[in-house]
Amino acid sequence: MASASHQKTRFLPDINERSPVKESLQGTKMKKFDRGSAERERIQTTTMSADEILQFRHSLHQNLCVSMLQEGFHLSFKEFFSLLQRWKADRSAAGPDSKLWLRRPLEEQPHKLEMLKEHLTLAEAAQRADQYVEVYERHLALAKFFSEPDDIWLREHFYNLSLKAAHKIKVDSSRREAEANAHLAHLYLERGDLEQAQEHFEMFHRLAIGQSWQDEGGNTHQIRACESLCRVYTMLAQRQLQCGDYPAAIQLLNQAYEMAKEAGDKKMEGEAAYRIGLAYQSMSNQTNAKQFLNMFMEISTALQDMEGLGKAHKATAKSLESEGKISEAIEHLQKYLNICQESNQHELLQDAYMCLGSIYMSRGQYEQSIEYFTPAFETACHFDSKPGIEKAQVCVGIARAHSMLRVYTSNLQNNRATNISALISWKETREEKFHQVLCESAGSTHCSSTND
Repeated sequence: MASASHQKTRFLPDINERSPVKESLQGTKMKKFDRGSAERERIQTTTMSADEILQFRHSLHQNLCVSMLQEGFHLSFKEFFSLLQRWKADRSAAGPDSKLWLRRPLEEQPHKLEMLKEHLTLAEAAQRADQYVEVYERHLALAKFFSEPDDIWLREHFYNLSLKAAHKIKVDSSRREAEANAHLAHLYLERGDLEQAQEHFEMFHRLAIGQSWQDEGGNTHQIRACESLCRVYTMLAQRQLQCGDYPAAIQLLNQAYEMAKEAGDKKMEGEAAYRIGLAYQSMSNQTNAKQFLNMFMEISTALQDMEGLGKAHKATAKSLESEGKISEAIEHLQKYLNICQESNQHELLQDAYMCLGSIYMSRGQYEQSIEYFTPAFETACHFDSKPGIEKAQVCVGIARAHSMLRVYTSNLQNNRATNISALISWKETREEKFHQVLCESAGSTHCSSTND
């Protein structure tokens, strides 16, 4: 026991012994080595995915700009960036109360931004290789892509770029240049810029003359150009007519007529001649008016265009009436009426009746005018045309009042018992046979005078 109690206890472990602490430290050293390897791996991983992190930190248009610069498409970047800046400038200039302010910004429309980047870079690559047909196609594709009404400014921009590219194409006899002008002309026509549309349609026509180029519908470009110019010249002429500049309007209408003739479209040619005739009517030049109206009538007859033929007779009647040739005017209006009846032109039938009623009333032949105003009223009622009903009602009332006025005044001035009794009886009953009763009481002399 004594020997055991006197045994000296070691305060520190033997350095030669393999203690748990030492083993623990050795394990820690190994783990530290492993941690360094993992850190290096983590750093490498972070470096590789830095671009992916930027994709989340930046907006799409910023990423697309960076991508274009990294790929070496500096012109595409410049074009892309300038379009975004133009949108912002136009929006700021329009102000918060404008419709433009409420539209979705271009930079918030990913599919449009990606389409811009794709075609701009392809166009730039083609331009470097002097492949201007490809440049033209890429810009044209972008112009057609931006088909929404709000994107008309982008459509105009890329149509202009496609036209610039087409000027550099030397292998197609200027076909793409002609088509680019046509695209721009239609855009300006859609926007209401008639002068710009005229300029580009005229260039389209000039380049297409004598060429066999055709569109998808099989129409030649020359015919399309003629038809479009006829339309534009007509619209410009209508603007001049509204301003009262008849010589300028007739000049434009004559240009439209020549384009219609060149196109070989007889119906269009007839309509152009008709518009010239109406313009001369507005100038009170009835001789020239009838010349073009007769041309319209002949074309309509050849085409068996009953609606056009009716319009020709009506317009001719107006010229004849202005010249004081009432009987001939009535003949043409009667033909107008017959055409409407035979061809079932119900929309124009009331107009034909009203025209005949009006010309008879202008001559003081009130009974004859009533004969036409009455069926005009009935026709309007049949088709439930409220404006037509109201107009015919007024005309029937005026004609009847005029037809009764002279006989009524005569009976009133002739102070006889029978005349006074007839007047009082009519005031009580308002019968339609009033005119006949008063004629009998006043004598036939006054009745015949109403039809002079």
